[in-house]
Amino acid sequence: MRTITLPETAKRFNAATYRRHIGNSIRDRNRFWGLLAEMIYHEPSLTAPTEPMEQTAISPTTGITVYGCAPDESRIFDSLAPALGVSLRTTAEPVSEENAALAAGDRCISVSHKSPISNETLLALQRSGVRYISTRSVGFNHIDVDFATSIGITVGNVSYSPDSVADYTLMLMLMSLRRAKSTIRRTDAHDYRPAATRGRELRDLTVGVVGTGRIGAAVIDRLRGFGCDVLAYDIRPRPAAEGAEHVDLDTLVERSDIVTLHAPLSQESHHLLDRRRIDRMRPGAYVVNTGRGALVETPALISALEEGRLGGAALDVIEGEEGIFYADLRGRELPNRWLERLQEMPNVLVSPHIAYFTDHALMDTVENSIMNCREFESRFPHV
Repeated sequence: MRTITLPETAKRFNAATYRRHIGNSIRDRNRFWGLLAEMIYHEPSLTAPTEPMEQTAISPTTGITVYGCAPDESRIFDSLAPALGVSLRTTAEPVSEENAALAAGDRCISVSHKSPISNETLLALQRSGVRYISTRSVGFNHIDVDFATSIGITVGNVSYSPDSVADYTLMLMLMSLRRAKSTIRRTDAHDYRPAATRGRELRDLTVGVVGTGRIGAAVIDRLRGFGCDVLAYDIRPRPAAEGAEHVDLDTLVERSDIVTLHAPLSQESHHLLDRRRIDRMRPGAYVVNTGRGALVETPALISALEEGRLGGAALDVIEGEEGIFYADLRGRELPNRWLERLQEMPNVLVSPHIAYFTDHALMDTVENSIMNCREFESRFPHV
């Protein structure tokens, strides 16, 4: 039987500690937390003493109000909270000016990236005593961080497995090259003729990776196995990624058959792939975006697709997706004409910002959000 050696006290548990003991798999994590719960709550064993055992369960040290908590997130929060020494209040509602008072008594809250947080909401949270916001996302474009800082609220993001987005990116590339959307549509209509479904192979192409952080580097690592040429560009100087030729952005768009975007969104990167650069792309090239919608000048992309200058696009994000993605809009008119037009095209794949969404990444996101709040409380204790 596998032996797990626990740290001296459960209060010292953190993500790095238990990963050193049991690894990263969901099965191992679930087994670990189950065993830990048994130890904390002293479930009787065959050799348990007859006298009551001294209680050593962790007293919650950090209160966290969790907003926008989906059922699958709620289960993970509830399973981790006892061992990580936190008490939770959860609501499925996104944080707003109206429900900010739910956090009264908690200095830390955890929020979803799915809804923007207005400055009025930040002020209401500040009045309720909130001093730390952990967003369950890498990006925090949905929060005015400068304003939050100015009123005494710190904003922190989380990291999660880059593999989820990297895997999804490769899937979108392959689906685009093999004309998956039109093939599925034809097959569903009982049109089995192969002529319109002929695809291309990655090994014959050059892929340009824009953004070489953790996700971009993971994409490059995967592309090496396909035997294609890889170009790379990053706004910020980084160590050269193995298996890629680093070039300037204009050179990358001119030489690439596929341009895939993995840069964070900022003033500097807004419309990084603008009309001028789209016009300089190779005839028949593809755009893949699993980063942020506003990295691409969407009207320019639509024009290039309509005119047949580009071979296609695969978009997990799009400008103006807020309030659309993650909502059930069946039978309703889309409020985003760009999205509507893109979805009509047979050579454009659109998915609702789900590249990150795997069981492994969800566990990472929830766990790291809790750990962020604990870290804040340990660094800035109540006075």
